[in-house]
Amino acid sequence: MPPNGFVSLVGAGPGDADHLTLGALKALQLAQALLYDALVSEDILALAPQKCVKICVGKRGDRLSVSQDKTNELMVRLAKKGLHVVRLKGGDPSVFGRVEEERQYLDTHDIGHKTLPGVTAASAAAAQFSFPLTHRGEARSVTFLTGRTKDGAIDLRDESISDPMASLVFYMSSHNATHIEASLLRAGRSPQTPVVIIENAGRHSAQLRTGHLCNLAWLVCDASFDGPVLLGIGVAFAYARKLIAENLACVEVEAKHNSERLMATFGN
Repeated sequence: MPPNGFVSLVGAGPGDADHLTLGALKALQLAQALLYDALVSEDILALAPQKCVKICVGKRGDRLSVSQDKTNELMVRLAKKGLHVVRLKGGDPSVFGRVEEERQYLDTHDIGHKTLPGVTAASAAAAQFSFPLTHRGEARSVTFLTGRTKDGAIDLRDESISDPMASLVFYMSSHNATHIEASLLRAGRSPQTPVVIIENAGRHSAQLRTGHLCNLAWLVCDASFDGPVLLGIGVAFAYARKLIAENLACVEVEAKHNSERLMATFGN
């Protein structure tokens, strides 16, 4: 370990431990200090050594949380004690994860670091509910956008959102659904453009609502989701299958029961 310790900036994926990469798992198992986001599950946290120092530095919208400056300071302070620090970030560090701010701070303080990617929520949602993000002949690009900026606004330029063959995925944007709907309609998107609204993408508790752009704001309001929400807008999202996650949960429960029955029968 370098004299100043080392920091691994690790993507935890959307929450389920099944989405961790092998690299992320290895980093967790070697962690001496763990600074983790609010949405990281207990199952993932349990993979770190028992003696590892664990500190929640997560941010949840407008709720009380640890500032980015404080998180940066904690990383450096712990690393300078000679520890391997894992900064465990929800999703992928490079997708709305402030990872470059943290790397620059570590560089400034001469702390070695590496970044390990994670599954971003949009990819997890696409797999979980069996829809594509791009689709030949219908959706030739996908754009990730954030609804949580420093001043709370979303700057949607017509040329970037008007293409009917572009899939749009909005992170942290449910509170701006009315503005998003109006902006896309004004830019020329069809009112019948398919939309999906997904809470807790990638988790067993994930929920899906489907509809059209003309009633996006109403759907978001009616759903009253409390967890992290993704908004998907574009023709590719018409392929979303609501029962995929429910069927998978049933299969997993049945498999667990079968394993328990086999152990009871043959275990002794």
